[in-house]
Amino acid sequence: MGVQSPDIGAFIKDLRENARISLRQLAEQANISNPYLSQIERGLRKPSAEVLAQLAAALRVSTPAMYLKAGLLGSDDHQGVPTAIAADPLLTVAQKQSLTQIYETFVRENARAEEAATPEPVPAAAPVEPTVATAKKPAVKKAVKKAVRQQAQEEQ
Repeated sequence: MGVQSPDIGAFIKDLRENARISLRQLAEQANISNPYLSQIERGLRKPSAEVLAQLAAALRVSTPAMYLKAGLLGSDDHQGVPTAIAADPLLTVAQKQSLTQIYETFVRENARAEEAATPEPVPAAAPVEPTVATAKKPAVKKAVKKAVRQQAQEEQ
């Protein structure tokens, strides 16, 4: 299941308290038992990914943010912004949800734009025609001179 963060319970409790809902109400909304939620909040139980998703939905925060806080996702999954939004005590639940949705929309749009953008082809380097000046060894100079003469004759 991955390395669980020891503060996932405190994180969930903080979100619940900021949303001004009781433990019993959150348990009911997330479809889990009241004692189980209490144990999660106190750090006695580690919730599964499914339970975290149910809690995220009930708390109106993004599931990836909940997974990141629980240690189920690595920080390379670019979820720092939703996590920061979810943890901000100055925002209401509705504001957190709106900001997270806007952020995720921007991320999706940027990903689509990046996929649609085709990189410009890098022009191939022009072949360097050997010249007598670029040849260093006498045998190479002789071969270059011969090739230059043959090319000149073919062009005539």
